Amino acid sequence: MKTGEKKMEQLDKIFGVTEAGSDVATEIRAGGATFLTMAYILLVNPSMLAATGIPFDDALFATSIAAFIGCMAMGLWAKLPFALAPGMGLNAFFAFTVAAPWAMAVPWDIALAAVLVQGVIFLILSLPQVGVRTAMINAIPTDLKIATGAGIGMFLAIIGLREMGWIAHDNATLVTLGDTATFTHESGELWAMIGLISIAVMMARGIKGAIIFGVLGASVAGWALSVNDPYNEGYAVVSFCIDQAANDCVVDGNFVAGVAGEGTAEWPTKIFEFVGMPTETLGAAIGALSLETGVVDELTAGGAYAGNLEYGLGGFLLIMITFLFVDIFDTAGTLYSVGRQAGYVDENDELMNSDEAFMSDAAATVVGALVGTSTTTTYIESAAGIEEGGKTGLVAATVGVLMLSGLFFADIFASIPQYAMASALVVVGAMMMRQAADIDWGNNDVALPAFATMVLMPFTYSIAVGIAWGVILYTAIKAGQQKFDEISPVMGVLTILLILYYIGPGAQTGFEWLINDILSL
Repeated sequence: MKTGEKKMEQLDKIFGVTEAGSDVATEIRAGGATFLTMAYILLVNPSMLAATGIPFDDALFATSIAAFIGCMAMGLWAKLPFALAPGMGLNAFFAFTVAAPWAMAVPWDIALAAVLVQGVIFLILSLPQVGVRTAMINAIPTDLKIATGAGIGMFLAIIGLREMGWIAHDNATLVTLGDTATFTHESGELWAMIGLISIAVMMARGIKGAIIFGVLGASVAGWALSVNDPYNEGYAVVSFCIDQAANDCVVDGNFVAGVAGEGTAEWPTKIFEFVGMPTETLGAAIGALSLETGVVDELTAGGAYAGNLEYGLGGFLLIMITFLFVDIFDTAGTLYSVGRQAGYVDENDELMNSDEAFMSDAAATVVGALVGTSTTTTYIESAAGIEEGGKTGLVAATVGVLMLSGLFFADIFASIPQYAMASALVVVGAMMMRQAADIDWGNNDVALPAFATMVLMPFTYSIAVGIAWGVILYTAIKAGQQKFDEISPVMGVLTILLILYYIGPGAQTGFEWLINDILSL
């Protein structure tokens, strides 16, 4: 037996590929498809975290390492085809709400400490002996969990269409169609649509690797023609208004949602370049938890940074709770929905190896915080690999290795245009919408909660918000009919906690009121 065949056989045994009804080549190809749809995080996450003062190279190192550890744990331990990396949305909250100089101005090391603490709590809640997270997910009605998958599909679609340049901002209607009349052969928008149609045609014809071929084809065309990358171009947005009068608004005339300076698709210029070890972020979260110089000293009354937070230590707790809440619901929704698509949800509506999957996610968050990045979570782009036929942990392991290669080949991955990757997201979103047909739309007890779960995800740009308000509406409708026996204790407690998270007295949420006014932290 040749060496190559022996290695393939070893991989087969380690990940149970043949047992799962797949083959090693398919699993590796599926991992490549998932990676191509989420490779943007290697550039976008460091760019966003740089706004807090974290060195770009440190953040790139942390992004690659956190993704590698998370993916390998998911692949080797949970044996599931789900990829992990620092989460979009959570990194925006970290960078632009918590740690940015113009926002709460919390020092980035203290913000990393909040991520570390929530990761540890997350890990404890995920332990089989505790089982809180698994119990929570199993308590949510099946129709709401199915709606989560369909909602994630809609969420992927709006993200993809925006990054393709086919959905644009509009002050009157919120969103509108991009300016199609101006598209030329040098427009990324046009090549994004060509890529989207190409992927769809290849999938319809049963061609394996359709997503990879589509993304690479659109990328090569963009490099050859130096087309624009719409998501990375600047445009005018209103930053804030002093009052309702338009002339009292501050306008950012060149806001870039993607990566500044990457507005044109260009060929990679470097093949190999090591990013280097972190110079500032490695272990900074631990130092920030020091009783003498860390959170307790700096955020309590009279501390060095007390003025940066409205409520001192209580503010730190609220930041940590926000990270924890969003992480739990984003991960829960993604794992169930992508797991259902992959056939890993059993007849009891439970995800296979869910404890291991949740703990892999939590462990990746802890590692990420220790090396210098915001919360690491399971990616909805994992659905791309599943559409390519991926069924085992080898998919996740493949993504992990490719993410680690970002330390050495960052320029190549960074050169893949955002519009090319975005076209794949729209295709995957369409595939995930299949699940909506399984919802019992004739049951009025679940129709509105399921619908709200789906539509709130794209409309609020948050998986967590969709799940939360689906749960709240479901419980409210049951309670309104006095069907209290159909509300499980877990759902009842979960609903109360979610209401406290979103609603409270005055201008505060319930948690803010408890921490600030009742506990006086």
